[in-house]
Parts: sequence; C-alpha cells; structure tokens
Amino acid sequence: MKSINGIQFADMIKMGAHHLFQNADYVDALNVFPVPDGDTGTNMNLSMTSGAKETAAHTVEHVGKTAQALSKGLLMGARGNSGVILSQLFRGFGKSVEQFDTLNTKQFAQALNYGVETAYKAVMKPVEGTILTVAKDSANKAVEVSETEEDIRILMAAVVEEAIQSLNRTPDLLPVLKEVGVVDSGGQGLVYVYEGFLASLKGEALPEKTVSSSMDDLVNAEHHKNVQGFMETVDIEFGFCTEFMVRFEEGKKLFDETDFRNDLSAYGDSLLVISDEEIAKIHIHSETPGEVLSYGQQYGDLIKIKIDNMRQQHTDIVGEGFSKEAPVKKEVAHPYAVVTVAMGKGVVELLKSLGASAVIEGGQTMNPSTEDIVKAIQSVHAERVLILPNNKNIVMAAEQAVEVLGIEAAVVPTKTIPQGMAAILAFNSQATVEENKKNMTNAFAHVKTGQITFAVRDTSIDGVEIKKDDFMAIAEGKIIFSNPSLQVGAHKLAQSIIHEDAEIVTIIYGEDVTEEEAKNLASFIEEQYEDVEVEVYNGKQPLYPYILSVE
Repeated sequence: MKSINGIQFADMIKMGAHHLFQNADYVDALNVFPVPDGDTGTNMNLSMTSGAKETAAHTVEHVGKTAQALSKGLLMGARGNSGVILSQLFRGFGKSVEQFDTLNTKQFAQALNYGVETAYKAVMKPVEGTILTVAKDSANKAVEVSETEEDIRILMAAVVEEAIQSLNRTPDLLPVLKEVGVVDSGGQGLVYVYEGFLASLKGEALPEKTVSSSMDDLVNAEHHKNVQGFMETVDIEFGFCTEFMVRFEEGKKLFDETDFRNDLSAYGDSLLVISDEEIAKIHIHSETPGEVLSYGQQYGDLIKIKIDNMRQQHTDIVGEGFSKEAPVKKEVAHPYAVVTVAMGKGVVELLKSLGASAVIEGGQTMNPSTEDIVKAIQSVHAERVLILPNNKNIVMAAEQAVEVLGIEAAVVPTKTIPQGMAAILAFNSQATVEENKKNMTNAFAHVKTGQITFAVRDTSIDGVEIKKDDFMAIAEGKIIFSNPSLQVGAHKLAQSIIHEDAEIVTIIYGEDVTEEEAKNLASFIEEQYEDVEVEVYNGKQPLYPYILSVE
C-alpha cells in the first residue's frame, strides 16, 4: 500500500475514534491526581468523536479535503487540554496535506511531524512526558522510516510501536507519573487513536469493549421518553444528569439494590441502578448531584463520575425559552461582554452579580468544548468579548474559540473561581480588550485560591499520603493535606493560604455543606486572624465542599 486517499483516511479516523471511545474509561482512570476530575479520556473521546462525525459527513477521495473536515470537527469539538492538543495535532496534519489528492509515506510522515510542530506552538509551556512527547517521538520515527519504506501499513506499524514505547517512557520524564505508577493519560489516548489507524489500514478488527452497555441503552431510552422540542428549559425539574459507579468495599455499608434504589429515589427521577457482586452503576437526574455522590460513597469507592447540565444541553438544542408561540426577538448588539465558566447555581449567580454577561455551566468533570464557548459568546451578541475560563483545563479551548469567533475577543487566563471574581471586578467597559486583559490578569494575580475536595483513590502526591474518601486541602493547585475530617481539612487549608497581608477571605461553600458549618469555618478564621474580613456565599457547587479566596 504505497498511498491512501481521502476515503481510506476517513476510515482510519473512524477506527481511531472508535478505539478511543472503547477505552475512554481506562484513559480517565490514568489521571494521576486523586481529585474527582479524571476526564482526559472523556475529553479526548468527545473531541475525536466530533472530528470523526465531521469527517464522515464530508468524506471525498481528495485526502486533503477529508483532512480539513477532520480538522474542523476537532477544532469545534475540542474539550480540555488533551482535546485541544489532539485538535492541534490534526490541524497541523490537515494544513500539511491540504493540496494532496493522496498521501505516500513521506507525505504522511511529514504531516504527522507538522502536526507536532503546530501542537507545541499552541501550548505556552510544553511539558515533556505527556501526549506531546508521544506525538513527537512517533512522528520522528515516521520521518525516519519514510526515508526507506514505501508501504504505509509498515510505516503506521512503526508509528504505533514507537508511540507505545514513548508512552512507557513518560514516567521517566514526568516524576508525578512515576510517583503514582501510571503512564500519561493523554499519551495513552493518542496510542489508541493510532492503533485504530493501523487496524483500518490492515483491515483488522479491534477488540470490543468488554463492559456491558446495557446501562447506556437504558439511559438513552430514559432520556428519550420526553421529546425535547415540546418542553421548556424551565420545566426541567431535576437539572443534572448524574452517572457514576460504586466499587463495593469491605467495612462499608452492605449493598442492597432495593434499599439503595429506594433511598436514591428521594434525590431525583429517571433513576437506574444495575449491580453485580462487585460494582453498581447508577444514573439519576437530580438537583443535588453532590448529595447523590455522597450517598453512594457509603458503599465504596466512586469511579467514572459524569455530571451533565441538562438545562444547558436543552438550551443548546432548542434555544433558551423555546416556545412554539414565542415571539421572535430582535437581538441587540452590546458593546462589551464578559463570558465565564462555573459550576453551581450559587457561583453562577455570584459571577453574574459581579458583572458576567453569561456563565457557561461547566468546570471539573465537564469541560465545555470550543463550540460550547463559541455558542455562549454568540448568545450575548457583543461586539467585544473577554472570556474567563476559571479552570486550567478550559483555557486552551477558550483560546481556540477566540480564533473562530470573528469578533474582537481575548482570554483572561483565570484558573479558579476566585481568580475569575477578581478579574471581573477589574473590568472596565471604557478600556480596550487588550487593556482589560492586562488589568484583569494583574488583578487576579494577587488572589490566592484554596479548595477542599474528596479523594477518589489511595495515592501519594508530593509526600502527602492520601486515602480514598479523605478530604484533601488544595492550596494554589498543590495538595497540601489529607484527612477524613472536612472541618480539619478546611482549617488546615485556611491556615495555609491566609497570609499576614490578607484583608478579605471569601468562603464559597458547596451543596454538601450546611450554612452552619460554613459560618463555623468563618468564625474560626475570624478568631485566628483578627484583621481579616470574612465573607460567606452559598455556591451550591458539587464535588468541592469549600472554595476559599484570599486577597
């Protein structure tokens, strides 16, 4: 096989996307940090699926045009840093081959290499031992082999072999991987894509996923009981589609499926529970997903957590306030808008009260795609836009959104909710976009962020021994403490991030924390630091009982 055309390349994409889809849960499980946001596999899968759908819809014999379709689909569907890097790899690939009808080994190898160059340029501070390294090593191998090899199947086999070897070397390049004993999750996802490519070229079938899909079939059936176009967004009583699995543990509450189902029914509707001797898989629509997860923790370790905001999904499908009799509104262009990202009704309301024009519901466990961000920005009809991601895993997708918007826009690279709050307060409607970006960035640089969340596994990070279900204190992105007590963890976190020049401490408490508990934490801080003013807000955010801001 000396060359491939667009139809053959489209089949490679289809196989690569399918193989990644089959193994997305495993890629998620490789996340090194014990916080409940191991979503690399989910992000890469959703990104690649978007690329594959666009490719399937625009497949032609001209390989360059097929590659452009892949690039477009990946660009708009990219979620999280891993998804954005994947989109950049194939964006460069597509640019390299756009003029070619077919690809030979040298052209294919050069395209892989150009994709790597494009991805490295897109990342401000490239880190070796990640998907970038796996992509780079395998592309270099492709260039080397293409000098003497004309069979693309042999070339692709060499790419896969080198990608696997490079993946196995990632713990030697990134100490945290070696400490936890895993390979890089993004690199593993890329290996699955490349394995799919090779299987397509060789005409071989890849092993199917062994986990039963019966729950997925039931969930799909449950979701389709209501026809989305004939209901209003405000009519959705339970707004968060919550899915997770419980791995049973000795010493925890004994699982009885009937009791479990009856208890969970109090938290929402559309409840489905499937279990065997070792594990239970749960689907429920709830207003309080954090409480659902806390209930599940009584029986064992939580894995494969997925929370979707169905009101946002419904709005995307039919439009906010959809009604067959609703009058058509004439949209008025606004001169300026601030668009941000957050989880939790209270946090959303807080950001809007500070001046956010629109808040995309998302963050940990559910990173919005480039297209999600673009749609949110378009919905505010502004001439100039500033985007605040409030999460390090959303910054790159936001930057890609800026590229495709066609209006004056910039990303203020906030990585936490407290940073986002400080940035919004520094916004000046009379300043230029660049002036605002500079001033807002300077404003959040002086804010310290602390978070409390629960551990999803036993591990050791930076010398901190962590037990699953413990509460972890995270100061400025670094895990500093782990303890079974939420109160102890919160006190330790406060003492770690409140400095002598601190003037204001803001406590944002989540849906699993009572108002009394939050006030007790505020009292502790006021007693310890007499000159500090403490503000308390009910953020209603899932997964993170406390978010602290220190200014």
